[in-house]
Formats: sequence, C-alpha cells, structure tokens
Amino acid sequence: MASSHSSTPLLRSTNRGQGRVYHKECGPSPPRLRTICSLPDVCPKEPTGRNLLCIPEGEGRDLCNGPSVVAEHNQWTVFSSKVNLPAALNDPRLAKRESDFFTKTWGLDFTETEVMPSFYLPIITRDHFGAYLQEMSQREQIHERCRTICPNKDDVDSVSSITTNYDKSRSELDQVPKVFMKPDFALEDPATFNSVLPWSHFHSAGGKSRDVASSKLLQEKLSHYLDVVEVSIAQQISLRSEAFFHAMSSQHELQDRLQETQKAVAVLRSRTVAIDRVMCQGPLWALRSALTRNNCVKLHNKLKLMAAVHQTQPTVQLLLSTLEFVGALELIATTKEVLQQELQGVHCFRHLGSQLCELEKLIDKMMVEEFSMYACTNLSRNLKEEPQVLEKERLESLVFGLLRQRKLDFLDIYSDEMIIAAKAIVAQCVADSLMDIEQIDTEVITKLADQMRLMTFPQWFELLKTIFECFLLFLQRIKATLNVIRNVVLEVLASNQKNLLLAESSSRASVLEAPQGPALTQGQAELAYLTHEGLFISDALNEVRQQDSQLCVQDPRSTVSSRMQPGVIETADSPAASEGSTIPEQNFLSSENMMPTEPELNRVIHNIQELLYMASDVSHDRCVKVLTARAKDGSLERLSSAEFVSLSQAVEAFARDTEEVCNRRSVSLRGALQSQANRFVHRFHEERKNKLGLLLDNERWKQAEVPAEFQDLVNSIADGRITLPERKNSGPDDRKPAEFLLVSGQKYAVVGTVLLLIRIFLEYCHCVNDIPSIATDMLTRLSDLLKHFNSRSCQLVLGAGALQVVGLKTITTKNLALASRCLQLVVHYIPIIRAHFETKLQPKQFSVLRHFDHITKDYNDHIAEISAKLVAIMDSVFEKVLSKYEVKAPMPSACFRNICKQMAKMHEAIFELLPEEQTQMLFLRINASFKTHLKRQLARLGVVNDGGPQHGLVVADVAFYTENIQALKSLERLDLNMAEIWEQKR
Repeated sequence: MASSHSSTPLLRSTNRGQGRVYHKECGPSPPRLRTICSLPDVCPKEPTGRNLLCIPEGEGRDLCNGPSVVAEHNQWTVFSSKVNLPAALNDPRLAKRESDFFTKTWGLDFTETEVMPSFYLPIITRDHFGAYLQEMSQREQIHERCRTICPNKDDVDSVSSITTNYDKSRSELDQVPKVFMKPDFALEDPATFNSVLPWSHFHSAGGKSRDVASSKLLQEKLSHYLDVVEVSIAQQISLRSEAFFHAMSSQHELQDRLQETQKAVAVLRSRTVAIDRVMCQGPLWALRSALTRNNCVKLHNKLKLMAAVHQTQPTVQLLLSTLEFVGALELIATTKEVLQQELQGVHCFRHLGSQLCELEKLIDKMMVEEFSMYACTNLSRNLKEEPQVLEKERLESLVFGLLRQRKLDFLDIYSDEMIIAAKAIVAQCVADSLMDIEQIDTEVITKLADQMRLMTFPQWFELLKTIFECFLLFLQRIKATLNVIRNVVLEVLASNQKNLLLAESSSRASVLEAPQGPALTQGQAELAYLTHEGLFISDALNEVRQQDSQLCVQDPRSTVSSRMQPGVIETADSPAASEGSTIPEQNFLSSENMMPTEPELNRVIHNIQELLYMASDVSHDRCVKVLTARAKDGSLERLSSAEFVSLSQAVEAFARDTEEVCNRRSVSLRGALQSQANRFVHRFHEERKNKLGLLLDNERWKQAEVPAEFQDLVNSIADGRITLPERKNSGPDDRKPAEFLLVSGQKYAVVGTVLLLIRIFLEYCHCVNDIPSIATDMLTRLSDLLKHFNSRSCQLVLGAGALQVVGLKTITTKNLALASRCLQLVVHYIPIIRAHFETKLQPKQFSVLRHFDHITKDYNDHIAEISAKLVAIMDSVFEKVLSKYEVKAPMPSACFRNICKQMAKMHEAIFELLPEEQTQMLFLRINASFKTHLKRQLARLGVVNDGGPQHGLVVADVAFYTENIQALKSLERLDLNMAEIWEQKR
C-alpha cells in the first residue's frame, strides 16, 4: 500500500496499448502541477498520476488532499476535513437555508459572539516568516528557471492527456441542459416539468404525425443526455476501480481476522470459566461470609446502641435527681449525636430528638435556678461559719454545666444576690447593736439612719467596726467562691488549649505521613474489591486509603473525650459497645464543641475579677451610707481630734484590708471620709485660728516662763518626732519653768502665745500623721494660721495695736526685740514642718510646698522691719540730742553723756533677748546712724580735724562715747570706726 503522498514518490504510468506498466520514481520531488479539482467522493483513491480527473473548474477540489480509506495515512485531524462548517452552512445546493441551525440545538438564547483569541498562543504575523521567505525566494526562482528550461516529458504528456480528456468531457456535459444539473431538480415542480417536456410542441399545428416526430426527437435527445451522463459516470467509476477492488480485498482480510479473533475469545472465555470455577468461587464465598458476619456484628452493635439510647431518658432523670447536671447534659449530647449519625431514620426514635431538646432546655432552667439558690444560700448564711465555700462540688458541677451550655451570664445572678446580701449585712449589724441599747425604741424609730444618729459616738463607732469586720468576712467568702469558679474556667481553658495543640500536632503528623499513604490490610482490599462499583480495582483501593487518611486527620478531641469518658454511649461500629446506658463522669472534655471559645472564657475570667472589684465597691458603698447617715446632723464635725483620728484609722484599716483581699483600691469610702475630713479640718482650723487670735489679742508681749512640758516638746521635735507626746498620768511635774526656751543650743525668749503656737502646729502635723489624705488641705490651713500669726503680731507690735487692744502704755524696745525673737523661733520651725509635710504628699502635690517659702519670706521681712524700727528709735534720739551739741568745755559734754545713757538702756533691753551676733549687728547699725548725725552736726559747726582746740574737744567726746559703747557686754571688740565723722580733705 502506498503511503502518504507527501512523503512517497508518485507512481507513474506509461500507456502501451491496453497494458499499463507502473514504475516508482525515486528522483527528486515532482514538479508543481496545476491542481485538478473533482467532485467530492466517498471513497477517494490514491492520488496517482493516472487517476487525476479533469472536470470543470470550481466544481470540486483536488482528490489528493483528502484521506484515503484504504491506504495507510497519518492520524486524521480537523485540518484534514474536506468540508468545514461555513461551507456546510453556505452550501449553494440547498434551496432554503436553515436559519435556525443553532437555535434548534442550543436554544433560543444562542447568539453568535466573537471568539476571543487564546492568551496562550502567540500572535503570528507575516514578519515571523520574513527570514524564511527571503531565504527560499532565491531557491524558488532558481527552481522555476530550471523547470522552464528543461520540463519533464512524461509530465507534459500526462498534463496534455488529462487536459484533452477534461476538455472532451466538459464539452459533452455542456450539451446537457443545466436544469438537470440543479440540486433542486424535481419533476413534480410544474415549471421544471414544462421545461423538460415542452407540451407546446405537441399541441401546435401540424397534426398527429408532427407530434409523433417531436416526441421521438425529444426521446432521442433525452436518451443522448442519458448516454452522456452514463459515459461520464462510467469514466468516473473506471478512474476509481482500483480503490474499489482494494477496499473489497481489505474487507475480506478483515473478515478473516475477525473470525480468528472470535475463536481466540471463545478459548479465552472457556479458560476464564475454568479459572473462576477452580480459583475464585471458593475465596469469594469466604469473603462474602466474612462480609455477612461483619454486617451481623454491626447490626448487633446497632441493636445494643438502640437499647442504650432507649435508656437515655430514665438515666437523665436519675442524674438530675442527684444534681449531676454535667453528666445529664453529656448524655443528652451524646445521644443526640448518635441519633443524627448512627440511628438516623430509625422510626421508633423519630420523636426522641425533640424530647431531648426540651429536656436540655429544662436542665438549663434548673441550673440557673439552682445557681441562684446556691448564691443566695451561700451569701446569706452566718459569716463566721466555716467553710467559706459551701458545697464546693455542687458549685463546680453548676459552673461546668453553665459553661457547657454557654450560659455565661450566671455571674450577673451572683452579682444581684451579692447586692441583696450586702444590704442585709448592714441591717443585721444595726439590729444586733440595738439589742444592747435600751435607750432607743426600735418600734417608734424604724429607720436605720435615725437609729444610728441616736447612738452615742462610742456605740456608733463599735457598730461601724462590726460592719467593717462583717464586710471583710463577706469579701473573703466572695473571693473564695469566685476562686472556685475561676479554677473551673481555667481548667476548661487549659483543656481547650491542650486539645488544640493535640489537633495541630496530629494534623502535622498526618501531613507528613500523607505522601507515603496508609498501608491497606488484606481484608480492606478484599472488601474494597467486593463493594466497589467502578471499572478499576485500583480506584477502590485508592478510596479506602483516602478514608483511612481522613480518619487519621480527624479532630482528636473526640478520641480524647472517649478516653476520658468510658461511660458515654459508644458508636455502633465499636465492638465493645455497652449493653445499657451508664452514668457518665462529670467531665467537660467530651463536648469541647459545646464549650465556650477561648476569647469567651477569657471574658468570663475578666468578669470574675470585675465581680470581685464590684463586691469591694458595694461593701464600701454600704459603709459610706452608714457614714453619711451618721454625719447628716453634723455630729462627725463635732468630734474631737482623737475621735476623728480613731474613725479615720478604722476606715483606713478597712480600706487596706479590702484592698489586700480584692486587689482593688476603692475610693468611695475614702472619698466620703475625705469629705468628712474636709469638714473636720475646717472646724479644726477655725477653732485653732480663733484660739490663736484670742491669745494674740490678750498678749502683753512680755517674756514668759517656759514650762518643762514645752521644753520636752521642743526636744522631741529636735529628735525627729514631729508629733504630740503622750500625756503622762504620773502626777504633777516638780520641775520649775525655765526662763528661756532651748532650741538646738540657742536660747529663745518667747511669749506664751508662741509656745501655744508650737503646740498648735504640732497638732496639725499629728493630725496629718493620722489622716494622710488631708495633708494638702491641712498644709493650706497651717500656712494660713502662720500668716495670721505674722500679720496679727505685726499689727499689735509694729502697728502699736496692742496699745488699744491690751492697754499697753507704749511699745518698748523690749517688746520689739521679744517679738523679733518669737518670729525667729517660728522661722526656725518652718523648714521642719515643710519636711514633715513633704513626706505625706505625693510628688505631684509638691507644688503646694511653695506656701512655706512665701511664709518664710514674710517672716524675715517682718524681722527686718523690727530691726529697722529699733534703729529708727535710736536715730530719732541721735537727731534730737546732737542737734543741740556744742563744742565747748567741760568734757565729756552733756550731750554725749545723754547719748551713752540711751545706748546703755537699749543694750540692757535687748541684750538678754537677742543673741550676741544680732546685738552686735544692731549696734553697728545704730553706731552708723550716730556717726552720720555727728558728722552732719560737726560740718554745721565748722569743726575739722586740724588739731585745733575744737578738734581736741570733739576727740575727747568721741573717746568717751567709744569707751562707754565698748564697755557694754558682748560689744568689747566692736569696731566703731569713728574716724568716718571727719570729712576727708580733697
């Protein structure tokens, strides 16, 4: 058989009479010939040179382009098709085109759309073939030139023969009318019939003989047309005779091979029957028996599972009777899961699912009511009873059940019961206190606030301490209960995290083992072979492997749950399923999917801590109501310092204790105490300010004796104890009062008001020690007190207010020096007071300490004014005396003797009051004033240091003055520098 014409040389024929000799041309590829088209045929033959048919152009295409039925050829593709879809749709031989060609098959919605070019195929343009065309164009030109110069003789003869036959056939076929060649030729059509048989010729004039001649002529013409067509058909058949003969021979050979194949198949079937009888029927029967037994076991397990499910409701009732809520919920959940997975569609259990849902809702209500009852019982029982947590197992069971059902609002129930219990604690404490007080008639006075206001402060204070103690026990009980609840939640959270880690590890392990694939047992492979309905056994084995891998990757929490709960109903596939329902253990691990998520559990833990904070706030709020009820009539403002300090200490101790229990700093009680403290501080300050004002108004500004207790007070301050000493009841003190107050080795001559002022600001410091929260307010009040002392003493001494208030005749230098020394004593203690208050303030409150700086400046200015006043007194004396001074004998003059006398009186008045340094500084300033007035007087008198008589008299007076001043105590080494009285010579 000839191969494809594209790779096999053409067979050439040479006509020698009737015999035809074929030879294969092995030379170069044949030259290009004009394609001779033919009509499409069913069985084209091999494209040889002899079989080329000459037919009119445009009637068909070359036969050599189509595939051969007989000859071997390459695999047929869509590109080998002779008629494409557009050609079939545009066939001119069809009388009427089928416009609904697509809509009949693809629906009315079909629309022709442009097919988008593929993104995976490159766009080919002519530029891609540019290099090839340029290379082959020269070769083609050379080839065409050579073929023109020396053509092939056989090709010329063949072409001429084909052309001649084609022209002859074309001329003969042209004689046949075109109407016979139409695709829609049909004699039924009248027009066609009339054109083929023109009846007009038969009915024309000429008679019968003429009609007979016309009919004979028409018959001969039609016969001629038939002969032409038959000859053309015979010629076409002769051209394809070899292909027909080849097809028939191939058909016979195919039949022979089919018979051989039939015999081989019969032999194979007989052998297969023998193999099936000998080797397969027995093993298959064994496998069927094993499968039947496995099905029976499954059925038996299913029946046992049904029996266990049937006992679910009685078991749940039994568990609920013993308050085993978790076990009942676990049993219900497991039963519902079994009904959905294992017993789905069982008619006898069709209503059990809804019954279990209703039972689960009932259990939810029971748990909420039971928890509310437990909270009420636990919080309302005697606070001094033990243990702090009532029925711990019952509480844990309730919390587990509520968490499992996602009833996360159970803490709100506990919060409501806690508020009710807190109110009851106050009422019970008041009632217990009133039982020992006969003066208060509870039948007449029914309100708790009125009853508490009728109590004395000691009675009310004892009641307050009892309330504090009860609330402390109350908070400890709440904390213990919430710790149990928190431990349960933490246990659930830890379990969830552990299961999550197990799931992740198992999933990673399954991913690592997945490429290897799980190994199949022989039984699994046999079952897969028996039950598989596909075409290939390998597909069945792959399905079994996939099922095994899914079982390995499934959530391990169910495995952990089944291990943790051996009593829960097992599945029907388990051969060890229990015969009846058993009570499940109280373990939450069997239903992790029902448990809250990790964020929800963390929120519950946060709510537990917030509930403890709320308990602390509620306790403080109830105590605030007790405090405000007592303070409504102002009784707390009238407390003594010791009583208020004891109240403050009790409140502060309770606040610290609750802070230790709850780890929360509640501010309500401290705020109420601060409000009362502000009122107390205001009253405290006003009392002492009024007291200080009365003392100053009655002060005669004389040196007072210092009692021993004040000296001890000053000594304790020097030792660092900024507080009032404890009063001693050891009897009267036999120590005599001292003349001066010794402070850090210095003597201070003071008045009685200053001694009481020291005690007053120590009371302020002592109050701050006891109530640190009022430090800023107390500091402000103390600074106001010190300012009041400074301003009032200035008015009384420097302003001479004491003349009218006390009735003093005059303000002496001794009064001024004593006031200055008292002010210096206060200035000495201001830094000590500042340092003490600084330890009681927060760093952000240090700005209020600037008040002490302002006070110190005011006091120093006041002291300087007193010193200036003393100098001014002597300055007026000098001006008055020296204005009458005359330089004449006798010496010393009366003027200088008077001045020395006044200086001695000044020294006598201030020497024992002021320290030596201040006395020297004061006399230096007085001496400077004396020298100024003396110099001015000498200048007016015209006395100069020329060594004359007047100069000598002045020198004698000055020497007398210097001798008297230096004779005064502590002024011996005072440098008077009297040479400055003389004007310097220019």
